[in-house]
Amino acid sequence: MRRKEFFLEESVLFISIIKWFFLASCIGVIVGISTSYFIKILNYSINITAQYKYYFLILPVALFLSSLLIKYMAPQAKGHGTEKVIEAIHKRNSKIDAMTVPIKLVTTVMTIAAGGSAGKEGPAAQIGAGLSSIFASIFRFNSKDRKKLVICGISAGFASVFGTPIAGAFFGVEVLAVGHIFYDVIFPSFVAGIISHQVSSGMGVEYFYKPLEFIPQFSKLFFVEVLIGALFFGFCSLILIESLKATDKLSKKIDIWEPFKGLIGGGLLIVLAFMTSTKYLGLGLDTIHNALSATDIYTYDFLLKILFTCITLAFCGSGGMVTPIFFIGATAGSFYAYMTGQSPSTFAAIGMVSVLAGAANTPLAASIMAIEFFGPQIAPYAALSCIVSYLMTGHRSVYPSQMIATTKSPSILIDKDAVMENMDSLRIKPRPRSIVKTLIYYSGKLMEKFDNFRSK
Repeated sequence: MRRKEFFLEESVLFISIIKWFFLASCIGVIVGISTSYFIKILNYSINITAQYKYYFLILPVALFLSSLLIKYMAPQAKGHGTEKVIEAIHKRNSKIDAMTVPIKLVTTVMTIAAGGSAGKEGPAAQIGAGLSSIFASIFRFNSKDRKKLVICGISAGFASVFGTPIAGAFFGVEVLAVGHIFYDVIFPSFVAGIISHQVSSGMGVEYFYKPLEFIPQFSKLFFVEVLIGALFFGFCSLILIESLKATDKLSKKIDIWEPFKGLIGGGLLIVLAFMTSTKYLGLGLDTIHNALSATDIYTYDFLLKILFTCITLAFCGSGGMVTPIFFIGATAGSFYAYMTGQSPSTFAAIGMVSVLAGAANTPLAASIMAIEFFGPQIAPYAALSCIVSYLMTGHRSVYPSQMIATTKSPSILIDKDAVMENMDSLRIKPRPRSIVKTLIYYSGKLMEKFDNFRSK
């Protein structure tokens, strides 16, 4: 390469770094301030409603009003926010309606404060992405730069809510497509996440951080138990994904005015709360803490949280998925530890990030999050479990608009750029002399013999 081309190349890269450092810093500050106020308003509202024993009786009204606001003022704010941001990036040229930001904030606070089982990361991601989209429109950025800014907004929102700037950066670039990371956005996402986290910390937002006091020494047996646990966490992710699909289909089959579905969902949650416990309502942070502290956890907690979350989100509730996923993963991990005689705290921590990796198809972000939450000692076990859980869920996700860039097995074929919500193109084509082909062959033979036996 000649000196002129070398100089020009380095100059372009230097200018790009300066440009995106400045832009990402602006996004980090804007999103950090906005999400800090969102978290403070949410916490204030939760503290007010928590003073009343039967606060959850207002759930039907809260879900009704939430649906009313979304239906007539900001349809893009429907459901859990991260999914709508992914959809906007892939289908609407990263454009997000300005009304989405305030409506999402209000409806999420109403849902969670009243007892709806939802999280705060989705709204934070949608608020961050929405503000980034507005920023891009004001300064007339082209579509490529707009997309980068919106992804920075996702990362900044995630980092600001959970206090995980590195995991937040990777979540923003990993959650958009299965099997592909948007490397060109990693640098600005890191900057936006770090700045957003620092701004939120400076504004008094408190974060969860619990270094584990005990991690079992590496052994062959423990390694196998982590591997089996990873399969179990992948199965839990599958249950969550399929349950969300089933309740969403059920809700769509009920042919009534949309806000009335909020009344139905709120009523169902009230009945379930009286039948079981109120700990499955809201964010469920106390239960997550108990699981990580190895106290007061029941074997069925993760299943009931799945039920409460599915009803909330399918019947007009507004909120995110990650906090319920943490609840499900932590309690499932405690259950698995109880069954195997291992440390409940350790497996609650591993389960917490593994179910996220499987349900959201973000093994890298989840593995990094384990280190940011629980310290470096857990890293090898969490990474193994996250990867296996991610593979176990197949081509499914709690975010149906995720694009599939690469399949999880060479024997599975899917059309290029297919999305999770449309998997009609999926087909199995085993390679010659592969285990999959052998399994299919003998399964066919077995079914043939079974059919012959029945016909006799």
